[in-house]
Amino acid sequence: MSGPARRRVGDRLQFRAARRLGALPPSWQLRLAGSEPVTLDGLTLDPGLQLLLALRRRRRLRPIETLPPPAARRRIRRESAAATGRPLPVGSVTDLTVDGPAGPLPARHYVPGGSGGPHPLLLFLHGGGFVFCDLDTHDQVCRLLCREASVQVLSVDYRLAPEHPFPAAVADAWAALCWAAENAGRLGADPARLAIGGDSAGGNLSAVAAQRAAREGGPALALQVLIYPAVDRTTPYRSLELFADGFFLTSTEIDWFDSNYSSPEERGDPRLSPLHGDLAGLAPALVVTAGFDPLRDEGEAYAAALAAAGTEVTLRRHASLIHGFVNMIDLSPSARVAMVEVAGEVGAMMAAARPLPGTAGEDAVG
Repeated sequence: MSGPARRRVGDRLQFRAARRLGALPPSWQLRLAGSEPVTLDGLTLDPGLQLLLALRRRRRLRPIETLPPPAARRRIRRESAAATGRPLPVGSVTDLTVDGPAGPLPARHYVPGGSGGPHPLLLFLHGGGFVFCDLDTHDQVCRLLCREASVQVLSVDYRLAPEHPFPAAVADAWAALCWAAENAGRLGADPARLAIGGDSAGGNLSAVAAQRAAREGGPALALQVLIYPAVDRTTPYRSLELFADGFFLTSTEIDWFDSNYSSPEERGDPRLSPLHGDLAGLAPALVVTAGFDPLRDEGEAYAAALAAAGTEVTLRRHASLIHGFVNMIDLSPSARVAMVEVAGEVGAMMAAARPLPGTAGEDAVG
């Protein structure tokens, strides 16, 4: 069996075992992980995730930051495919393209089943450190958001670094937002209830786009959904040290992402570190963090800064989880519960959103 084939089999076996072991009592999970409960900063790691991390360590995988970006992308796609269960059913899923600044951007449009439309539209931007991930790696979480929040989801691929360094992804995110605003009616969505959101790097791009929308008078946003967002590359937050290694995302990986995406001189640019941007007058925000995440403290600092600037913000910390939990909903019952809660909040916030001035009825063309 070739090396790639062995790795694919190893991925499938690891994640098949993880799905089965996720149903065991926590005490059994800890026993299989071979350690006592992990407690840091007054928080206790979810036992199922502790076991998943232990299984991953036992495979002795080559650190992602030692791989060339194309090889890293192949591995992430392979692991994502192995970790994902049967696709969650939604009303419809359509692949399409949206207009980007350097050409068409691949996109995927999810519509809830049943009646009750027109539904709100959530533009979703995936995570992956600006270096990897795509429509397929985040397909399942987009399906969950569509089902549980009862919103249309438009997932858009942006250009990746290092081939397309900062600010290419920023320009793509802005173009995707403008396209979504202009075409919401054509998609059958409610043009007056447009949201933007994403996880990690996608949370960064969503925050940056929301700031620009406020500064330029539109597109009007009803909500921004920032899931463990990367929002400040200038400050040595305590969580970066506390969870530097052993909790999926590592400090060396963060440094690798940074070096592939931007130069040190660019790190303070508000389009890369939106915590240093103008936070007044922004769309309401739902900020979601994970307790055992190196990015936890900067996400929570962003929520606090939004509130101090007068922006309506809801902060939710999922204390026992790790970075990347949106991609673990088929492996970890706790991750799935957390994402269902996030989707429920998104749905409630979007259902209660009032049409913003000057947006009602815009772009509602067939």
